[in-house]
Amino acid sequence: MFIQTETTPNPATLKFLPGRDVLGGAFVGGSVDFTEAESAKVSPLATRLFAVSGVEGIFLGSDFVTVTKGDARDWTELKPALLGAIMEHFMSGLPVMDAGAGSQDVEETFDPADSQIVVQIKELIETRVRPAVAQDGGDIIFRGFERGVVFLQMQGSCSGCPSSTATLRYGIENMLKHYVPEVSEVRAV
Repeated sequence: MFIQTETTPNPATLKFLPGRDVLGGAFVGGSVDFTEAESAKVSPLATRLFAVSGVEGIFLGSDFVTVTKGDARDWTELKPALLGAIMEHFMSGLPVMDAGAGSQDVEETFDPADSQIVVQIKELIETRVRPAVAQDGGDIIFRGFERGVVFLQMQGSCSGCPSSTATLRYGIENMLKHYVPEVSEVRAV
């Protein structure tokens, strides 16, 4: 098994591509974000990765795994251990997620009168933003729309990334304003 790695714009994260489905279509949006070992108990793969000292977050995408490290560890130390853990997991035949572990429910808030605007916003995020963000080892989730403000949650390598503010402001916000005139601002939650 050959696992490729890619750097991301976030120096604290590294993207691992095992060359096979990780989540596929198993979850809404095809991703799940674990920010602590306790929440990862529903995923044998994430549990195995959190066992590596210095790991602070695991993001599982459709065909990739993004690992977030703490400041105390260097990628030259962590990368071999993480590659070994990912390889061991896929060679073991264990599932990525335990049976019965459902998709993450996404709580959204918006006025029902704005439902047509929200449909447009979600379609743009799904077709134009999410594929680009996934290339960088992350995801973006619609959380709400209120008085012209779109609320988005950044996950994976995008969460805590130094360039995420610029991405939101100059990329996503400008694009949404162009296609949906009712949008005045985009904020991270």
